[in-house]
Amino acid sequence: MGQVRRGLVLAVAAGTALAVAVAAAGVAGPAPRLERNIKVGIVDTYSGPPAVFGNDALNGFKLALADINREGVLGAKIEFVTRDERFSPEIGLSMARELVLQERVDLLVGTINSATALAISAFAREQRMPFIVWISKSEAITGAKGHRYVFSTGENTAMAGKALAEALAKKGYTRYWLGAEDYEYGHAITNSFWRFTKRVKPDATLAGQTWWRLGEIDLVPYLTQIMQARPEVVFFGTGGAGMANVLRTMRVLGFAARVPAAIHTAIDHAVLRPLGPNAPEGVFGTIDYLFYYPESPANQAFVRAFQAAYGGPPGFPAFHGYITAHFIAEAYRKARTLDREKFIDALEGLRIATPVGPVEMRPCDHQAVLPLFFGVTKKTPQFEFLVASDIVTIPGPEVMPTCDDIRRARGQ
Repeated sequence: MGQVRRGLVLAVAAGTALAVAVAAAGVAGPAPRLERNIKVGIVDTYSGPPAVFGNDALNGFKLALADINREGVLGAKIEFVTRDERFSPEIGLSMARELVLQERVDLLVGTINSATALAISAFAREQRMPFIVWISKSEAITGAKGHRYVFSTGENTAMAGKALAEALAKKGYTRYWLGAEDYEYGHAITNSFWRFTKRVKPDATLAGQTWWRLGEIDLVPYLTQIMQARPEVVFFGTGGAGMANVLRTMRVLGFAARVPAAIHTAIDHAVLRPLGPNAPEGVFGTIDYLFYYPESPANQAFVRAFQAAYGGPPGFPAFHGYITAHFIAEAYRKARTLDREKFIDALEGLRIATPVGPVEMRPCDHQAVLPLFFGVTKKTPQFEFLVASDIVTIPGPEVMPTCDDIRRARGQ
């Protein structure tokens, strides 16, 4: 068909002049010009404690757009409007309706809240509107409740649960305890971890489990109960402010010195930095982005650009926002039109260069194939807060559920 496949280009320079560009499109003849700018509608949390994650993702998105719009996308620029869903699925769905029906956006992006993401995903399917999820981690988004119009540029609970299950199994633990917050993400990550633990270590036993309500302040009774039961290892299904509370309580009780513990994103600097030197050492964690690892030119350039723009290092939401913008730009370049269906066709299987290496949008479930980093919290002289040590990179293909798993989850 006379198609030419252009290679990946990673152009990095100092300061804000950073670009990650990829061309994986089949191109035949001169590229057409889009008839107008691309309009992205973003629904996320911009008030309350979770806003730190929403704003971080938005900053990563804006950093990428500053570079993308310098060159443009087939003669057009990418514009965006935001709406604050205040960590409420009801408000989030209302905001998504407004962006689609009144603002006439070309696609939706968001959110941190998994329940909001699932609500908007159902609406997007009804409207045949592309929706890219950049922080929410429930595996149902691209798993059991996935469909043609929803994508994810962040890791999910299936990936994190599998990575942590395999890492802890290799350490020889057999007697587990599960402790988690009672909400969508808490259930999703805990169920995933235990499902994969039983798959990789059939002799693993569950000594017990403890659940507390979302936002519970006093965790001392729950963690005391776990210490008294003396399991070999504990998995905590919590995130954000809830995870920070778990870590503070662990420090007060000396928990980690008595019982090994693991939490997805426990090595996230956005959680560890506010805790300073008072965070507990020795907690196992996984994450899909660290600003200090890998020490590759691409990641270091991204960190320098982000720090110059916003005065601090990027977190995993900023990384997700950054690669989301590049997925959008490259999909439109490949599609060569603003047509939604052709944009989706172009996004499926698209592979881009990122600060952590090439990342593909898997066609079978629309899930970005991201590597995960496993490490343990530790004090170091280089930072005033704890960071991850003994980091092991788990390649993306090794943490993904199989496409057969996805089809079974969808009842196909």
